Amino acid sequence: MQRTSKQYDAIITQCRELFINKMKDYGSAWRILRLPSLTDQIFIKAQRIRQLQENEVQKVDENEIPEFMGIINYSLMALIQLEKGVADEPDLNVEEATQLYDKHIEITKSLMEDKNHDYGEAWREMRVNSLTDLILQKLLRVKQIEDNKGKTLVSEGIDANYQDMINYAIFALILMNENGE
Repeated sequence: MQRTSKQYDAIITQCRELFINKMKDYGSAWRILRLPSLTDQIFIKAQRIRQLQENEVQKVDENEIPEFMGIINYSLMALIQLEKGVADEPDLNVEEATQLYDKHIEITKSLMEDKNHDYGEAWREMRVNSLTDLILQKLLRVKQIEDNKGKTLVSEGIDANYQDMINYAIFALILMNENGE
């Protein structure tokens, strides 16, 4: 699991750098997005990944990597929105947003380590396509919870689903790196 932890950190370092650079370019304009809007952004990225995996011909020369990174960063934005609520205008500077990013990725990584211990790193035997499908399934669950105004009877909340999507996307990127994709 130490190997997984290092690989996880390496992916997060790249995603965090992208997040910071986009914050420098655009500020925290994303703070006005309601959760369903963030969920839809993640859904678009997951659908694009699935299309890239299924289509034999691509018209845009891009691979799945930036899309998985987008899933990670948009999911972290959603976790921040859950904590802080939606803003009427951009209200976070780069430092504040990065602190929140780091806080939520630390919580999410801890969850991954606990589940990884219990599941014995079963994800390492999975296919990237299956991880994509699990992300899409989590998105459909989140959409249903959102349609239910956040209420669940016996299920995890929205935050746990976003955390799982982050971890599945990181697992997919680790597997792609190991497979030379």
